[in-house]
Amino acid sequence: PQTMTTRFFPEYPWDKSSLKSMPVDLQQFEKLDAYALKVNVTNSVEELVKALLKQARTDLEKVRAIWMWICHHIEYDVVGYHNKSQLSTKASDVLQAGKSICEGYAELFERMCSIAGIQCMKLSGYSKGYGYKLGQTFTGDSDHTWNAVYLDGRWHLLDSTWGSGAVDDSFTKFTFRYNEFYFLTHPALFINNHFPDNSNWQLLKPTLTLKDFEKNMLHNSNFYMMGLLTAHPQTTVIQTVNGKASVSVDCRSATLFTFKLKGTDEHGLMTLKKHGMKLDIYPQKTGNHKLQIFAKPSKAPDEVYNCVLEYVVECKSVDKAMRFPKDLHQPVGPSWFTERQGFLRPSHPNPIIHTNDGRCSLTFTLGKDISVFALLHCDDSSLTEDVGRRHIMQIHRGNQTEFKIHLPHAGNFVLKIYAKKKSDPGNYDYIFNYLITCLNTEVKWPAFPQSYTKWLEDYEILEPLSGLLPANRNIQFKLKMHGIAKVLVQAKNTYPLTQSRGYWEGTCNTSGCREVFVMVHENANHSFYSHILKYEVETQ
Repeated sequence: PQTMTTRFFPEYPWDKSSLKSMPVDLQQFEKLDAYALKVNVTNSVEELVKALLKQARTDLEKVRAIWMWICHHIEYDVVGYHNKSQLSTKASDVLQAGKSICEGYAELFERMCSIAGIQCMKLSGYSKGYGYKLGQTFTGDSDHTWNAVYLDGRWHLLDSTWGSGAVDDSFTKFTFRYNEFYFLTHPALFINNHFPDNSNWQLLKPTLTLKDFEKNMLHNSNFYMMGLLTAHPQTTVIQTVNGKASVSVDCRSATLFTFKLKGTDEHGLMTLKKHGMKLDIYPQKTGNHKLQIFAKPSKAPDEVYNCVLEYVVECKSVDKAMRFPKDLHQPVGPSWFTERQGFLRPSHPNPIIHTNDGRCSLTFTLGKDISVFALLHCDDSSLTEDVGRRHIMQIHRGNQTEFKIHLPHAGNFVLKIYAKKKSDPGNYDYIFNYLITCLNTEVKWPAFPQSYTKWLEDYEILEPLSGLLPANRNIQFKLKMHGIAKVLVQAKNTYPLTQSRGYWEGTCNTSGCREVFVMVHENANHSFYSHILKYEVETQ
């Protein structure tokens, strides 16, 4: 009857803060766990349970003690698996042998619970365990057995076979490797690799169909242990649409990600989000490509990245416009990570900056004691590092910094941003990068003027911004500088600039010279001038 099931299987709230179906504080189990591991009574199941329950008061503690003991004392019988007819899965025989297959684990678990006075069910169904192939279908008899226990007025799932360890690829050797994940796993996660014969025992509303189960991506327990929660799409195979495929991951805490498409991270754009990441993939060849996604917790910078997801990307057509420069680093754009490095309130939160006229300007508020600089890269070999640097002008206003960028030509560029603590004598560290794209082939901005060491970081050029001045013209100068006594512009002749309201202004004429220098007198009593800016003049 329907009412029976709804009372039996109430909906499980899952706030994603825990991987369990009820509140469990693992630290409170430490003493009990240690005790259960030491119990070595094997003459009878009754005696074993009696010994285990000496330290367990609540039903939850009783289940925990039984679980811990089985997971650490019963090994998977790889020989018996290949010869099931000879194998007894009766609880007493499993205890005597110290090994069994999944039915034996579940049988022993159920028997021990019943002695302890706890309701326990043995469940069977399909599993995505040993021998599972991506995208396979399930037919015929069920292939796995696990348990449900009744605690605090509802049923909870656990799998002591998978909690105890793992078999190797050739299915000849079992290794004890305790896995906390399969103890009272939340049903929304358990369904990822356990499909019970009776769909009520999914403990889910609505229940999944076998089709869904077959199609859905398999997450290894690595995925959940790293605090990752869900991945989209949920299917293993992704088809590109107009040459693009997208993947996103949600997680509980700040996590770093990388990816490989056919072994490289060149054909994608990955952005970190507060709770996860988003990845757009643009394969540059048609066909099927393997996509792997790796993760590591941000609190463990020295740890290695673990593979948490694998997809197959079916690419029907290639989007050639989305060929990224090889200097592009993943992840792209600002994020919680760059914020931690002191880059606050970015003017451009997105990883790609589109410019139609070849110009753009980015601003950040900088954390205390941070010094920054940027470089421009492009696959075009004529753009050397020095030239690239001259196409960026950096301006400081208090704790704000601005990068003005004038692109030398159309195309895809990488803006790489570096920083260091001002108090550190060492080198700058690479922090993050943007992709700047410009499709307008008319674009051809000259570099900014060259600046020398006496040009201070909070000085500012209002005009002329172009480092290449027209010949035989009067050029208007307007510069913002402080702490200076005199300013001269030297062309063929020398022209003084005059100061008004913090700006130095004036004009110079470019006829008869190839270069124009701006020079400053720092002290009125000295006759010594320092060069601070250099402009080129166009040849006729």
